Amino acid sequence: MELKQGVFEAVGSKGALRSPAHITLLMPFKWKPEKEPLLFESLDKLAYSIAPFNIELLNYNCFEPRVVYVDVKNSDTLTRAKNEVVKMARQELKLHFLKDLRGFHPHITIAFRDLKKPQFYTLWERFKEEHFQAQFEASSLALLKHNGKRWDVCKEFQLT
Repeated sequence: MELKQGVFEAVGSKGALRSPAHITLLMPFKWKPEKEPLLFESLDKLAYSIAPFNIELLNYNCFEPRVVYVDVKNSDTLTRAKNEVVKMARQELKLHFLKDLRGFHPHITIAFRDLKKPQFYTLWERFKEEHFQAQFEASSLALLKHNGKRWDVCKEFQLT
């Protein structure tokens, strides 16, 4: 979130501030509030089957000409977690998504959407040579829910 705030202060882009820092495992979908207990139960059961694992952040990257992000080093464990989330969504929740032809590219967005092309190139000049490295333990899955203005953590599901 500090990086997102820094981007806002540098170029005025605040789109990324409308969600907590996260790695997307499943694209956004619509879900009826009265069916939330099924969603929570399915995510809780899934989280129980996944052990906590390490996430390594390594440098910055971009999707030209609008998105700058912290690159997440892909790992077999992260890919398996993503695949299990998608499998659960299809089998238990009956959500059907088109196959993402871009593949899985885990990242943490720090600027996007409202970033104009000139701002993007200014920002990318700043970040493209900058080194960044961090790691943390992924200990939960978070369900984000849009409140009409921003994405909030609706509920977290602890990995065991």
